[in-house]
Amino acid sequence: MPALKRIAATRIVAQPTALDTADVPQSSLALRFAADEMFVTPPLQDESVILNHDPHAIVISEGGFAGIWLDMETAADFLQRHCTWELPNGRPAFAQGAVAGIPTKLWLEDDQVLFTVPAPYAHDFAKRMEE
Repeated sequence: MPALKRIAATRIVAQPTALDTADVPQSSLALRFAADEMFVTPPLQDESVILNHDPHAIVISEGGFAGIWLDMETAADFLQRHCTWELPNGRPAFAQGAVAGIPTKLWLEDDQVLFTVPAPYAHDFAKRMEE
């Protein structure tokens, strides 16, 4: 069974314009879960990258998600069988919706896809990946 690993991250809730202009390190993966919410992994080392733009932002450690990177061929096969909604065409791209009946966030690159699910669902998601 594939192993989804807990993702250490920082969750930020802030004014959308603050997130648009945040100085997130280029080595980080920053996913916009919503217009006013960002998930950054690895965790931010310096909260000022957002607090300089929104001093009232909520910046907290996040460990409630697990994920796995799959190569594009494996990911496409799994998504064809277990995803009923249309994926974005461009890359890189972020998308979210139910995959195999589990709320899933996808980060799609040209050659790989990051599947992120709430950690309590990681075991069930891994089992469904084998189906």
